[in-house]
Amino acid sequence: MDDERRAKFEAAYNQAYGLITAYAARRCDSPQDAADVVAETFTVAWRRVEELPDGAAATPWLYGVARKVLANHFRGDNRRRARTAELDAEMADLYGHSPDTEVELDAIGRAFRSLPGEDRELLSLVAWEGLDREEIAAALGLSRNAVRIRLHRARRRLARALAQAGGQQGGQAGAGNPLIPSERSL
Repeated sequence: MDDERRAKFEAAYNQAYGLITAYAARRCDSPQDAADVVAETFTVAWRRVEELPDGAAATPWLYGVARKVLANHFRGDNRRRARTAELDAEMADLYGHSPDTEVELDAIGRAFRSLPGEDRELLSLVAWEGLDREEIAAALGLSRNAVRIRLHRARRRLARALAQAGGQQGGQAGAGNPLIPSERSL
């Protein structure tokens, strides 16, 4: 019985694979999506090989399966897009910026990118990851004191870069800036 199932599936596969692949490719946005549809179509055919018609009648049956697989694919894709749009809107609400803030963020970004990689990493671990000196020391394999010294120097370099970029001036450079947390916050 198992050999019959295999032979029936292989015959349908060999007869219709190219046709089903072309059908999926014409309807999908990417070759990867088309390949997924084809794979799922033939997976269904294997699971339901008893229902698979013999001979030439197998191809239209496979088209019907591929049509349903495509419909499921599009429904899933639409759900993903809707969730992404919701997330984008939520993120825009949370992190929306006024024109003045955009100019300031641009200056901060330029200043931050001008720093050496080690400084960017240290400041990122503090500001973005919320790590304290001990955690940073463990992450980087340094002593807590070495982190304190390097962090102090990185903050000074960022403050100078901000002053040069026009982000903030003089002794106030970095005040209230999340990239330059105060010494007391660590």
